[in-house]
Amino acid sequence: MLQIKQANYKINDYKLFSIDDELTLQQGSSWAFVGRNGSGKSTLVKALAGEQPLLSGDVINQFHTIAHISLEQLQKLIEEEWRRNNTDMLSEGESDTGLTAAEIIQAEQKNSARCQQLAAQFGITPLLNRRFKYLSTGETRKTLLCRVLMQQPDLLILDEPFDGLDVASRDNLSTHLAMLAQQGITIVLVLNRFDNIPAFVENIGILADCHLVKTGKRECLLNDETVKQLIGMENLRNIHLPDSDEPIETLPDDLPRVILNHGYVRYCTDNSSDKAVIDDLTWRVNANENWQIVGPNGAGKSTLLSLITGDHPQGYSNDLTLFGRKRGSGETIWDIKRHIGYVSSSLHQDYRVSSSVKNVLLSGYFDSIGIYSATSDEQQQRVAEWLQLLNLTAQADQPFKSLSWGEQRLVLIARALVKHPTLLILDEPLQGLDQLNRELVKRWIDLLIQEGHSQLLFVSHHAEDAPKCITHRLTFVPDGEGSYQYQIEKVQ
Repeated sequence: MLQIKQANYKINDYKLFSIDDELTLQQGSSWAFVGRNGSGKSTLVKALAGEQPLLSGDVINQFHTIAHISLEQLQKLIEEEWRRNNTDMLSEGESDTGLTAAEIIQAEQKNSARCQQLAAQFGITPLLNRRFKYLSTGETRKTLLCRVLMQQPDLLILDEPFDGLDVASRDNLSTHLAMLAQQGITIVLVLNRFDNIPAFVENIGILADCHLVKTGKRECLLNDETVKQLIGMENLRNIHLPDSDEPIETLPDDLPRVILNHGYVRYCTDNSSDKAVIDDLTWRVNANENWQIVGPNGAGKSTLLSLITGDHPQGYSNDLTLFGRKRGSGETIWDIKRHIGYVSSSLHQDYRVSSSVKNVLLSGYFDSIGIYSATSDEQQQRVAEWLQLLNLTAQADQPFKSLSWGEQRLVLIARALVKHPTLLILDEPLQGLDQLNRELVKRWIDLLIQEGHSQLLFVSHHAEDAPKCITHRLTFVPDGEGSYQYQIEKVQ
């Protein structure tokens, strides 16, 4: 078992996480710990894994092998892979030294047969020879899960394992976790969403204000009146967005925002054959259209968005027109980005500069990672209003990385909104957010769209995460041969 009594752990210089009573995990049990962003979930994970220094209290740990996965771990692993080459584009004769998925899985324990077995179990066998850094968010999550299972742990801790996975992958993961639980492995899930608790989980813990406030059997706890209040949504109707710092630039209604003709993106694989990530996609986003982009992990959704933002090198070889200007007609990357607000997992991974929370928000006015220009009094005032809306005024001058993962994501979403952009591009924006903050962000989006100056491109695996303003849908449909067809429809 693992038992923690009356324990205090240091989160940072400003916060402690506390288990005031007693928490006992018996061998073979299954747990889900649920809490809002900033409630101390990541600290609890590290405490259970024995990685968080104990300030006071008692811990008894009788498990032999403890393994855990978190979004922070995944971010660090991807950063390490990109640092192996200092450029996204390799010149002729350069060697891409990035590790393959198979090498990542076997980084700590070499066993080719078990690697193949786990890859087959989680449906990533075709990815084993691909570079890990080129995999989609969901694919990297499955790869990391296979990596920790190589250790054959008796306690497996998963921090937000379902975020970034499509419906089929979430169901598949739940099924396999249930099988691991039946084999006697103790399973701990740390979640933002009550509706992500799998059916096999027997015990639940509730976190709030950096405390473990309640634990108990699933049936009893979910019927507890206090817990019902935590699950219930707060009233969001009185929220208002801060204004932009300057008059909002409007484009004519007869000017399409995006025109892509026969779009394509191809990569050369290790066997020198071309793999089409996007193949012959013709797509048009007109004024006053708000699009949801749907498809399984690895379908090419994020790649499509990177063509539009100007971050993908093959964007200049495509017949692509943005805001009335054909790509490659002399426009700069800043001409493109000044119309766009953007959030994605890759942006979250890229935002590793030493910056305060306030400066991260201010950088949204300049479309940069960090602040390299003087800011106006108006911009400072608007950012102060956003900090108040985020309930982070006291953390304004603290390091961005001192925030919890979910709080970081909220700040990056606000960063995309500060200038009220013509085109708001959100790639899995709700990943890592608790249920209340998901509803909060959707409310922000709908308020921005209601102003009539902005449009939305929205990617999410959860159908219920789509905001009310969605008018059109682009779906990547598997053709059964490893490629995708594109279905375009108007949403009623």
